[in-house]
Amino acid sequence: MAKNSSTILANLRSLLPDLESVYKDIHAHPELSMQETRTAGIAAERLRAAGYEVTSGVGKTGVVGLLRNGEGPVVMLRADMDALPVEEATGLPYASKVTATDSTGKTVPVMHACGHDMHVAWLIGAATLFARSRDAWKGTLMPVFQPAEETAAGAQAMIDDGLFRRFPKPNVVLGQHVMSMPAGVIAGRAGATTSAADSLQIRLFGRGAHGSMPEASIDPVVMAAATVMRLQTIVSREVAANESAVVTIGMLQAGTKENVIPDEAIIKLNVRTFDEGVRKRVLAAIERIVDAEAAASGAPKKPEITILDRYSLVENDPQATKQVENAFRQHFPAGRVQETKPTTASEDFGSFGAEWGAPSVFWFVGGIDSGLYAKAKKEGRISEIPTNHNPRFAPVIHPTLETGVETLVVAAETWLAA
Repeated sequence: MAKNSSTILANLRSLLPDLESVYKDIHAHPELSMQETRTAGIAAERLRAAGYEVTSGVGKTGVVGLLRNGEGPVVMLRADMDALPVEEATGLPYASKVTATDSTGKTVPVMHACGHDMHVAWLIGAATLFARSRDAWKGTLMPVFQPAEETAAGAQAMIDDGLFRRFPKPNVVLGQHVMSMPAGVIAGRAGATTSAADSLQIRLFGRGAHGSMPEASIDPVVMAAATVMRLQTIVSREVAANESAVVTIGMLQAGTKENVIPDEAIIKLNVRTFDEGVRKRVLAAIERIVDAEAAASGAPKKPEITILDRYSLVENDPQATKQVENAFRQHFPAGRVQETKPTTASEDFGSFGAEWGAPSVFWFVGGIDSGLYAKAKKEGRISEIPTNHNPRFAPVIHPTLETGVETLVVAAETWLAA
């Protein structure tokens, strides 16, 4: 363990009960994307109490803190705050019972099914520890609490609200995510880490008719079914075996009654890629297939294709990643730091470093009880462990909580060493 990291982390054990309370409170009170006012208020209050300059309302609900501690590098630490429209099924005593109104006006259950509540607690903990140990480091620490990661809107909203203009450019941007790996394990890699993602809505137009007279219709249900099946051939027949892509149709919606042929059908789909050339080819293939199936059906007009959201590739800077990995291996016992493969999960974290022109590093921290994980692995039941976005996903608090605080401190300290 590096001397300075040891000094900064000396107060961690005494801080854990408070951080656990913060985590449980945020878990029990989740907020949807761009509605994170309560969570943002907690983050801002904790930063102010620790002595940070705090700016709230960046990108609507984002919070930025600055702790200037002499000359030296600027290190940005990022945590996302939003929850998901999922009904919690963990059975925990601090489980969410919250409902909220989503962006379409619909009342939905809300749950921290992706671990962003843990991310907030981690960053509050790391920011507090740095503030309490100013003699051990030099530079500027910039914790950023970001809204709306789940809708790919939050990072860009903060950028559009003048993040790059209003705050100092960081020498490095650091972030992490809890995942369904054994608790206490840290995993990362240089290069592509999480995939680019494109979500699309496709509106297919037909001509409605009575179900007894299909000859009078142009059936959008059949058109949609043919389109869905043909889209499956993109990955199997148009993407090389040594390349990677995922095309998933998550929604197909048409009609309201069994004996009425509707006028239109809606398809919503998601694309994941690791290479910009592959991404462009896949998106072009989708448009080609959708237009061709509509034409083959005699559709009265071309389909409408609408972009729902877009996540850029998260690509870790090789030199900065090596620096973080070396620090982790010095700090943590052998076996706890691992190299991961690229994941088809997606993140808007990459926007900060890529658009700011700063190196960035993003890694994963395990959150599944290690005994439970080992047992499931031995019995071949790893797939049964709840993953992020599952109604039963809930990281085990310890050692997940302390591990995530340690990783942020150890990584940041490699730039901020006194």
